[in-house]
Amino acid sequence: MDIDDILASVSSSDRIPQRTSDLQALTRAWVAERCAPELLPFPEELIDRVMERIKVQIETVEDMTGTMDPSANFNLIITQTELERFKFLIRSFLRARIAKLDKYPHHHLPSPNLSATESQYLTHRISLLSHHFNTSFLSSFPAQLQKLDDTAGGISMIDAPDADAAVFVRVLRDAGHVEVQGEQGVGLVELRRGDVWCVRWSAVKEAVLRGDVEMV
Repeated sequence: MDIDDILASVSSSDRIPQRTSDLQALTRAWVAERCAPELLPFPEELIDRVMERIKVQIETVEDMTGTMDPSANFNLIITQTELERFKFLIRSFLRARIAKLDKYPHHHLPSPNLSATESQYLTHRISLLSHHFNTSFLSSFPAQLQKLDDTAGGISMIDAPDADAAVFVRVLRDAGHVEVQGEQGVGLVELRRGDVWCVRWSAVKEAVLRGDVEMV
C-alpha cells in the first residue's frame, strides 16, 4: 500500500481535487521519510504526478511573467507560492532519502524501496567509495580483509538503521496490539484510531506500511 492508498482510506477522494490530494500525500510522505529510521517505499506514481505538475506550473509562471498583465499579478503570486511549496516538499523529501542512502549505502543497495534513479546513484556512490578506500589503504590489507560488505564469522560490516529507534505515530485505523517496552517489562498496547504513541519502529513498521498508522 502506497501513500495514495493511505490518503484514500482517510478521506473521500471524490470530494478533494487531485492537486490538493497530491499535496496532502506528498506532505505525508515527506514527514514519514524524515521520521522513519529506515528507507520507505518510493511513491513513484505520486512523485511522477507532482513533477509533471511542477513542470506545467513553471511554464505557466513563465507565460504569465512574459505577458506582464497587471490583472494577472495576483494569480501569478498564487501560482508561484504553490509552486515553491511543491518544490520545497520534493527537495526535502529526496534529501531525506539521500541522507539515508549516504549513511547506509551497502544496507540499502539491494532494497526494493529504491527508485531507478536512487539505485543508479547508490551503485555509483559505492563504486567511488570502494575505489577510494582501495587506493587509500585497503589494497595493503590481506585479500580476505578488503571487502566493505563482509559478513564472515557471523559479524557483519554493513551498518544498518536502528530498527528499535523510537518514533511518534498517529493511528489512522484500529491496528490491533503491539509490544512495547516499559518499566515493568514488555507489554501489549492496543493501537486505536486517533491515538498517538511513542513506540519502537520495529513494533509499528508493518502498520505504517499498511497505512493503518502514520508518522508524526
